[in-house]
Amino acid sequence: MKIINLHNQQKSLIKKAINNNREAQQQLFELHSPKMLGVCRQYVKDMHHAEDLLLSGFLKVFTNLHKFKHEGSFEGWIRRIMVNTCISYLRKKNLVDLSDEDFVFNDSATESLENTTVEDIQKLIDKLPEGYKMVFNLFAIEGYKHSEIAEQLGISVSTSKSQLFKARKILQENYYKMNKTIHENK
Repeated sequence: MKIINLHNQQKSLIKKAINNNREAQQQLFELHSPKMLGVCRQYVKDMHHAEDLLLSGFLKVFTNLHKFKHEGSFEGWIRRIMVNTCISYLRKKNLVDLSDEDFVFNDSATESLENTTVEDIQKLIDKLPEGYKMVFNLFAIEGYKHSEIAEQLGISVSTSKSQLFKARKILQENYYKMNKTIHENK
């Protein structure tokens, strides 16, 4: 059995893509675009806009490929570019409202998510206001800290925390409504 070192293979593709080898660029795109479309889709409801952002993000990837230092994950590097591309798009379209008001709610236990599909969860996230959704995705999906989110979005740490709490509350309320509707229709 022959073991292929995928890291070296990807490193070779990156080197070729830096030299404008279209085939290598295509292979990198095909390798990473499905997952990165999912990243874009987390921030933008409309699939066509998400696809446009994916292409715009990959243009940035290939333009800046020479800056990738092979320190850390290449996929993580691409992911960060996609997230930044989506945030820039939402800012330009003035679709983000990041207010600094306090919000307190009682955190009660949620029902089991066993019967909830990924599509259902994505629909719940899509219903969030853009500012809440952006902070929620950066924190819960991307794993950013509140200080990193604050710096990225130009807001205070307390605003980031407030936005996350609001997003969680709305998700919780909509989840209960969704489950109630499902149980009533059975």
